[in-house]
Amino acid sequence: MTRRVAQQRTARKAHRAAAGSAMALTAGLALVVGTAGTGQAATTVGGAQAVPNCGAEQREAATAAADSAAPSPAAVGTAGQKISYGLAGQAPIGLWSSSSITLRTPVSKGTVRLDVSSRGFSTDSLEVQRYVPRSHRWVDLDTSPGGGSSPQHGVFTFPVSATASASHPYTVALRVQDLDRPGSFTVAASVKDGHGHTYRAAARTATATRPTVTVSGWQRDTTLVRGGAARDLTLTVKNTTNRAYPALNAGYFAYGQGNQHALVPKDLVLKEYQPGRGWTRIPLVPNGCDPGMAAALHPTGRTPLAPGATAVYRLRLSVAKSAPADVSHADAGLSVGNGEQQFASQELPFTIRR
Repeated sequence: MTRRVAQQRTARKAHRAAAGSAMALTAGLALVVGTAGTGQAATTVGGAQAVPNCGAEQREAATAAADSAAPSPAAVGTAGQKISYGLAGQAPIGLWSSSSITLRTPVSKGTVRLDVSSRGFSTDSLEVQRYVPRSHRWVDLDTSPGGGSSPQHGVFTFPVSATASASHPYTVALRVQDLDRPGSFTVAASVKDGHGHTYRAAARTATATRPTVTVSGWQRDTTLVRGGAARDLTLTVKNTTNRAYPALNAGYFAYGQGNQHALVPKDLVLKEYQPGRGWTRIPLVPNGCDPGMAAALHPTGRTPLAPGATAVYRLRLSVAKSAPADVSHADAGLSVGNGEQQFASQELPFTIRR
């Protein structure tokens, strides 16, 4: 599965979990983060977010370079194990985490099976891929649908043939990613060798983590006056995982609908503080799906967000005097992601009065 398809799966989950204006809010947030590029938020000339039309495919990121960089996984396990499974201890959301299968027995038209149990999120939210050296691509493993709306058990499989032995192990590079919420998952790997035998590996457990995201200066009862003073807020992202986030990005979204009118970009004034430049306006643009609008925030740095490091976005929002009088409430929010994968969002609704 490409990252574009993974993003669409995330958007579909967001749509299923939301309704009405909240659905529009979540969709807008996904679009803002999903179109951000490596190292900085995606912008058009003048800094406006390039948001696609509703129903149009998200532009596919240039993943060929990453896919063609062949992994070189080391064999895991011991010489006496017919199959061994390796998994990184942490799986930060928004990043691929390494995994691998090592075989030390001949397999002819066999099948590797990964039985996954999750805690804190659905196994439907877990992506598992294997690297295919011949095509230089990562491909999805076959999956069996779990039971219920939020299954806690899933099965991932792929075919395999290998002339493996204890002295010449055969290793398949895998990678995993949680697309949803923090939690943990345990993987029990096995292989049917095509000769009537099934071998099992010791189970491995990983923790799905994400950076800590906090918003200060905004309450659910925040009120803004048309043509009045702005309200400041601060978005803080601290990388509490053990991995660097190389493509950190953040976005803002707002949606307001009255009896006859809706908020449009000129009705809101969003500014961001940039060191050395002061407060600069961030253009909001229609998201193309509904009366909502979105903007990508300026990157806080040009280097990956290292473990333990913090990124701070200082924002200022006001309502223009032009805002329609029949719109008295707006749903809004901030979203944070890495590349095309959103890993956190915060709803920031506000009331509008004269």
